[in-house]
Amino acid sequence: MSGLLIENACVAPVAGPEVSSGYVLVDGDRIAAVGPMSEVPDAPGATRVDGSGCLATPGLVNTHHHLYQWASQGLAQDATLFEWLVALYPVWAAMDAEVVHGAATAGLGHLALSGCTTSSDHHYLFPRGRGDLLAAEIEAARAVGLRFHPSRGSMDRGRSRGGLPPDEVVEPLEAILDATAEAVDAYHDPSFSSKLRVAVAPCSPFSVSSDLMTGAAELARSKGVRLHTHLAETLDEEELCLKQTGVRPVEYMEELGWLGDDVWVAHAVHLNDADIGRFAATGTGTAHCPSSNGRLGAGVARVSEMLRRGANVGLGVDGSASAELTGLAGEMRQALLFQRAVNGPTALTARQALELATLGGARNLGRERELGTLEPGKLADIALWRVDGPFAAAVNDPVCALVLASAQPPLALLLVGGETVVADDELRTVPQDVAGEAGVRAGRRLRRLARERGADLA
Repeated sequence: MSGLLIENACVAPVAGPEVSSGYVLVDGDRIAAVGPMSEVPDAPGATRVDGSGCLATPGLVNTHHHLYQWASQGLAQDATLFEWLVALYPVWAAMDAEVVHGAATAGLGHLALSGCTTSSDHHYLFPRGRGDLLAAEIEAARAVGLRFHPSRGSMDRGRSRGGLPPDEVVEPLEAILDATAEAVDAYHDPSFSSKLRVAVAPCSPFSVSSDLMTGAAELARSKGVRLHTHLAETLDEEELCLKQTGVRPVEYMEELGWLGDDVWVAHAVHLNDADIGRFAATGTGTAHCPSSNGRLGAGVARVSEMLRRGANVGLGVDGSASAELTGLAGEMRQALLFQRAVNGPTALTARQALELATLGGARNLGRERELGTLEPGKLADIALWRVDGPFAAAVNDPVCALVLASAQPPLALLLVGGETVVADDELRTVPQDVAGEAGVRAGRRLRRLARERGADLA
């Protein structure tokens, strides 16, 4: 055989016992075998990678993001969510396909460098006449080399109908459903090895109509794709939902047919006991975004309780404008610290945090058969972390050295389907400086376009 053999690494497969000195054998785009070095198989022709001093984990899975926001970082720094949205919608209304492509290139490159092999993206803003924004980010993902799950988002309730966004950035209901169906037909690949799957994702209950929510659910289920939205992020949202619908956000979602094992929601910060029970009973997943929730003062999601009661939770970095330069590896630490700060030192372990970032994320995206663990037959999405640095080496638990580190350990290797995306802590697909500069140019262009439209960038 040919392929690739990682040797002498500590292996944390997430499913099954850890191996202090083990191997991972890759054949094509799949994992062929995992085990201790005492049982390493013959692998004639395989490229050998010495994993001494390294920790091998599944590639991390990012289940909530807004890549276009890379171009608007650092604005409205001290705002609540609603204040932040009101300030930034006029800026985002100026974006075009060039901005989105540059922002997505930088954002996905940054994710890869934080150990992420699969990322979703929730793009819900489509200003008229600004080019094909969804195609722009898909092109960027192909270049960077990550597995990509773009969600075709939407908003149909502007300010004139009681929503938050300006009317100029919302779309008519029928146009949304038509464009969403076209996106699924054009891009969604349901195959086992797929690097591109599309979800249906109205933005949030306070920016879309009930007709859009139900129509989107019908569309997604008719096409066999997943559903995603924001939910229960702030108390402001809960108060608005009660005022407009008479029920709390999770109850509203249940009325609309939006709970189920084909649904995952972002944030879910403000859930009560009954809400958590509904999530667990229906299989509804949550993308926990601790840094963004902290930055916007939204609160701390009840992740420990969700896990205890059997609800699935994955991690998300959220938009770069609400969490700035947040990498996915760092969200493991943030999740752990937030839960412990509220619930004590046993609330979330390092290994549970790793599972959130891998298998939990894969479940959110409906890909637990293919991703999220290091097991034979699964896709070869692997992160190899160097935990033998001059300071990290003093930590005698490699998983602890990864999850609790205030500075992310270097990436020796990142594989997506057996293909190298990062080596020696450097992007090997798009040149790293090119990816970074694309984000800089996107930010400059968005600010210029926004100023031309009279937007306030304070």
